[in-house]
Amino acid sequence: MGNRYNNKTIFRNQSESYESILEQRQVPYIRQYGTPQLESPGASDRADLMRIQHIWKVGDRFYKLALKHYNDAQYWWVIALYNSKPTEAHVKNGDVLLIPLPLDEVLQVISG
Repeated sequence: MGNRYNNKTIFRNQSESYESILEQRQVPYIRQYGTPQLESPGASDRADLMRIQHIWKVGDRFYKLALKHYNDAQYWWVIALYNSKPTEAHVKNGDVLLIPLPLDEVLQVISG
């Protein structure tokens, strides 16, 4: 299975806004990873995937849903991306989320 941290751009951040942090840590820069721009699968791609519905309720978290349906909490972002909900703050009680399955196929669709 894919990992969203593979093939990330790594850069050195020496921005003045981090000056106090750099001094505190006694380092010349902070190593950071670039954030890729992923798009939610299109309608034709979605049609090929099986989906189950989940009604969001108090206590729900993307990572808990990923653990339940994918047996791996690190794939929380797949559910978030598929539903165009970047964070849990974008989901309200009663919202219907779609959990795309199986994970292998979903990752192939997302990676293009």
